[in-house]
Parts: sequence; structure tokens; C-alpha cells
Amino acid sequence: MRQSAIYLLALILSVAGASAQKAPASFVLVQGGTFKNAKCTNYYGKNITVPDFYIGKYEVTQKEWADVMGNNPSQFKGDNLPVETITWYDCVDYCNRRSAKEGLKPYYNIDKISKDTNNETAVDDIKWTVTMNAGANGYRLPTEVEWEYAATGGQLSKSYTYSGGNDIDRVAWYWQNSGDTNLTGFWNWPAVQQNHDRTHPVGGKEPNELGLYDMSGNVREWCWDWYGDLDGSGIGAMKSSSETGRVWRGGGWMGGDFCCDSGFRANFEASGKGPDQGLRLCRNK
Repeated sequence: MRQSAIYLLALILSVAGASAQKAPASFVLVQGGTFKNAKCTNYYGKNITVPDFYIGKYEVTQKEWADVMGNNPSQFKGDNLPVETITWYDCVDYCNRRSAKEGLKPYYNIDKISKDTNNETAVDDIKWTVTMNAGANGYRLPTEVEWEYAATGGQLSKSYTYSGGNDIDRVAWYWQNSGDTNLTGFWNWPAVQQNHDRTHPVGGKEPNELGLYDMSGNVREWCWDWYGDLDGSGIGAMKSSSETGRVWRGGGWMGGDFCCDSGFRANFEASGKGPDQGLRLCRNK
């Protein structure tokens, strides 16, 4: 009888462990709920509830990218630097390839032949048709609402301006502090270049309330959504503007302090790329 009970308990624990979604150690489980940050968010008080999800503690590094893609497109080279100079299409491709490599179900259906009829962005000549496998356990980009919820601290939010604090220099790499010396005055590109501004190893600044690093500054992070989709649905329906691109959030090493505000949002054509454009991964719980 005792052996049977022990066997039954072991079986239950085994099944429970096998059925649980296990994210890598570098991911944080974000408890869902409504927005708590009343200062720097587009969603506070709008009755939007975010489900639980996993999000990367750090921006995807060049080593992580190269291990999956076999290349490193970044301008600033270093294993522990965030990968950059990548398009939105590169990112969804990376998500699927990494998922397959780790035995997970890819989150995206990617049709590289058929042009996305919803994509009216004039300067985007790629226009893959990308849809979601909503129940898949593979890697994906965060929706804009997930990104902002995590950046503002989720249920632990202290209503900071930037992700992790109100003192930008403690939590973010941006144009004034990401080079040889600290710059002052108004932003100008020659000064940024002469100061050798650049990306920095992930996790070099203080984390936010959830233990997430660099959600303000370092590199801008691609999100799933089209720029016009601010309802929190994450569906990404194309709006009427012919120049609407995919959302990026968080600011970057060459950008102004206002771009690092957790509520700041902007967009870039999905085919666009630059040395301040990177990504952070999510997974369903």
C-alpha cells in the first residue's frame, strides 16, 4: 500500500512537471492584472487586463542570435551586447527558429511568398504575411500592451517615469551617457558620433520592479503590433496610414531621454533596421 501511494505521488508530480510551461532561467514570469502605473502609461484606468506571461530578463544578445541564426548583423560587436541592426521580419524568423531548435511549437506562421495585403507601408518591400499560433509555447515578440505592462512594473509598479526609476542615468543607456563622456545640451548627431556612443552589455543598469533590465535605453525593442493598434488587443490590424509601421518601445543608446519614458511609443517600417534596433522575447505561460 505504501509503495503504491509513493508511486502515485511520483506519477502526479511527474505529470504536473511535464505539463507546466517552463521558461529559460533568463525569463521572468509576469503576473497579469490591470495597469498600476498612474504616471507613465497609455493604459492606466482603461480596464485592460493583461494575462500572465513570460518575458526575457534581458534584451536578446548577439551570442543568442548567432547561435540560432548563424550570423551577427550587429554594428557593435560583442557576445553580451544586444543584437541590433535587425528588421521586424528578422525577429519573427528568429523566434520561430529558436523555438524549433529548443523543441517548442513555433508561434508564428510565416509566408515569405504571399504579400501581406494589410501592409500598406510604402517603404516596406518585404511584406511577409505573418500570423499567430495563439496556443503555441514558442518564442514571440511582446505585444505593445505586454511590453508596457512589464516595463512599468506590472503589479509591483511604483509609477516611475522610466523602467526601474525616475533617475534615467541609473536605469538607461541613452545619447547623453552611452559614450566616452557624458554629453550635455541639445541632442545632435555629430556630438553623438564624436563621443563614440554605442550599445552596452545587457544588464549593466539597475533593473525595474520585476527584475527586468534595459527596458529603458540601450536598444529600441520591436513589438508585435502595428503602430495604430493602441487598444491593447495585440491583434495588429492595419490602419489607414500608408506609412504605418510596427511599434518599437524603450528608447536606445542614440535616442533622447523622452524616448526612454515607459509610455513613449513610436514606429518603424517592419523592413527597417539600425544599430539601435533590437528585441526582447516573450512566451505564453
